[in-house]
Amino acid sequence: MINEVIQETRERMGKSEKAFEKELSKVRTGRASQAILDGVKVDYYGTQTPLPQMATVSIPESRLITVKPWDVSVINQVEKAILKANLGLTPSNDGKLIRISIPPLTEERRKEIAKSASKICEDYKVAIRNIRRDSNEILKDLQKEGDISEDDSFKAQKLVQESTDQFIKKLDEIFAGKEKEILEV
Repeated sequence: MINEVIQETRERMGKSEKAFEKELSKVRTGRASQAILDGVKVDYYGTQTPLPQMATVSIPESRLITVKPWDVSVINQVEKAILKANLGLTPSNDGKLIRISIPPLTEERRKEIAKSASKICEDYKVAIRNIRRDSNEILKDLQKEGDISEDDSFKAQKLVQESTDQFIKKLDEIFAGKEKEILEV
């Protein structure tokens, strides 16, 4: 029973870590990245379609993204969707291909982005602490019901805390790498 609680705790914390990595991949760093366009949805014949599902997105240079829709007739809708996504990027369209130039970031903007990434990191740390709280409550309930002893409950809570510390440390390491990438000129 205790092992199941701890296993579920680690799985939930692992999912939070993966979600954090995915969220950070969308943060602009001054370099071109396909993840920047992941959230863009295009009105494709009345259906909101994710851009990567209807076009080839590639990075020919470190500061350039190209988008080539499979159906060239919707190139204007793709361009409008990128503008509407409020990414701070201006696409240019030559009729067959959309080019998005990634402007270099100012130092002030880099610091703002790093601060926003820091807030994202803090939000995920809170999520991990909430998972810890939920697991500890389950363990206390099991103890109250007489399913596990008080000693076992304390040992299990200690294991939950160790998992929490490990995952928070991983989040800090991931964030430190991203922050270095953001602040790098």
